[in-house]
Amino acid sequence: MSSSDPQPRFGQSVKGLLSDKVGSCSGDVIALTRQVLKGSRSQELLSQAARNMVIQEDAILHAEDSLRKMSIITTHLQYHVEHSKNLQDQLTHLLK
Repeated sequence: MSSSDPQPRFGQSVKGLLSDKVGSCSGDVIALTRQVLKGSRSQELLSQAARNMVIQEDAILHAEDSLRKMSIITTHLQYHVEHSKNLQDQLTHLLK
């Protein structure tokens, strides 16, 4: 019986080691799957952020163009106000 005793222990220890190894590999596969999913989600978020930046850039360019046009209009209005004041002064001078 002494020759039969080591055999089951060896078989059991191999089964135990194999079971541990399979469990470890399963855990590694699960961790890898989570990382892949996390990376996929990160890529989606980066793509969305890039699209949002393009939209914002267009809005900023449009706002910049609008501000430039408003500046030109303001300059023209200031010119007209000055011209109106000059005409008013001339009219006041003529009516005296």
